Amino acid sequence: MALVEGQRVRLVEDLTLGGASAGEDGPLVGVLLLGAGVEGTVVRVTGELPPPGEVREYERLRALFEDYGHTMPAESLRRLEAQLAELEPHWREFEARGPLSSVRVRFDNGFVLDDADGAVFAAL
Repeated sequence: MALVEGQRVRLVEDLTLGGASAGEDGPLVGVLLLGAGVEGTVVRVTGELPPPGEVREYERLRALFEDYGHTMPAESLRRLEAQLAELEPHWREFEARGPLSSVRVRFDNGFVLDDADGAVFAAL
């Protein structure tokens, strides 16, 4: 389901956000943890995230197979089919889930999370 601006959402999984350090090479001074169940409002939907690398590679190899598979030597064709079979689960998962969007959410506690994967939120 696509999220829209103004929609109330709930975080569906715990998030650990980066390690803050004191200066460029300084020691780690903190980590921010957001627990599942935190609620907020979608401030902005910033766009669609690109598909994962495995999905892009599957699409590239699938196009190669469809366009030139009938002209390939048998061994090359077998190798290509094996690569496609290995990447197909990633493709099926992506197709079932649909494209991902990047969102900006303002949580009820005032914290703002920008460029977050929309898949970690559930609409209320």
